[in-house]
Amino acid sequence: MIILEEKRLLLSENRILKQQLQEKFKFDSVVSQSGEIEEVLNTAGRVAASKATVLIRGESGTGKELIARAIHHASPRKDKPFVVVNVAALPETIIESELFGHEKGAFTGATQQRIGRFEQAHEGTIFIDEVGDIPPTMQVKLLRAIQFGQFERLGGNKTISVDTRIIAATHRDLEKMIKSQDFREDLYYRLNVISITIPPLHRRKSDIPVLSEHFIQKYARQNGKDVKGITRDALDQLMKYDFPGNVRELENMIEHAVVLCRGEYITIQDLPSHLHTATERSALDPYHLEEGYEIKLRIFEKEMIEEALRRSSWNQSAAARLLNMTERHLRSRLEKLDIKRPSK
Repeated sequence: MIILEEKRLLLSENRILKQQLQEKFKFDSVVSQSGEIEEVLNTAGRVAASKATVLIRGESGTGKELIARAIHHASPRKDKPFVVVNVAALPETIIESELFGHEKGAFTGATQQRIGRFEQAHEGTIFIDEVGDIPPTMQVKLLRAIQFGQFERLGGNKTISVDTRIIAATHRDLEKMIKSQDFREDLYYRLNVISITIPPLHRRKSDIPVLSEHFIQKYARQNGKDVKGITRDALDQLMKYDFPGNVRELENMIEHAVVLCRGEYITIQDLPSHLHTATERSALDPYHLEEGYEIKLRIFEKEMIEEALRRSSWNQSAAARLLNMTERHLRSRLEKLDIKRPSK
């Protein structure tokens, strides 16, 4: 009974979080049907009401900022600022000024006082993206700001206190950076109070169809296109791909396809040209088992026959001899595998 009650509470928290996301962004922005993302949302929903520092981990393009926004908008701070600072996008020389502000005359060009991101996020949330890129010289000051909510502006001596919720994110291996002394261990423990890891898209491929549908609707609306969906073959092509750029790469592909689509449904021809080559290359790899036996065998056979035809200048009799098969058998396989001579 206790386990069932805990499960019921988790599902309830997850529904509340999704509802708040939907109200804020007009869409349910965390689009997913995978168990992995359900776990992420459950953790996010449970931690949202607290003041605990959260560290979101995952590869680039997995949606770390989206989860950070979800936590903020499901928290008591939702009506206060959500301030984003991407450390990786800032030159090292201005990171301190960006985070903590500066006083007039603090450096050449500082003609007036500037409020930093921590002050801007007072009573709200600051999202420090790519926190693993913060230089060692700045880590002590960041640690103090997180631990005590206090800091001084660059060039100033007045201690400023803020009430700011900290959510950080990184794609780096912080534990490895601690061993190489590139990241402070005490800062790591301050950041890692609650850890949320977002799995890459290739580990949750069940999300590809629902994400594709979401992005098709989004970009059809933005571009005034009457695109209703995606063909089975085109979706199969997406399902075979590993998406090193994660959800961001899938979104880019769907936008590309919607813009080029001439009909109501996205076809293979509408998808980026490199996708076909990449999916076949991964399918030919015997250690890549995502596609399964039948699909891998079909792709391998098609690749072998096309290579024989290319070597034979598309002479079917010569290609059949090269493959040690009858010409009749070859013609049967050409029809079965839908192999056609490319137009000049």
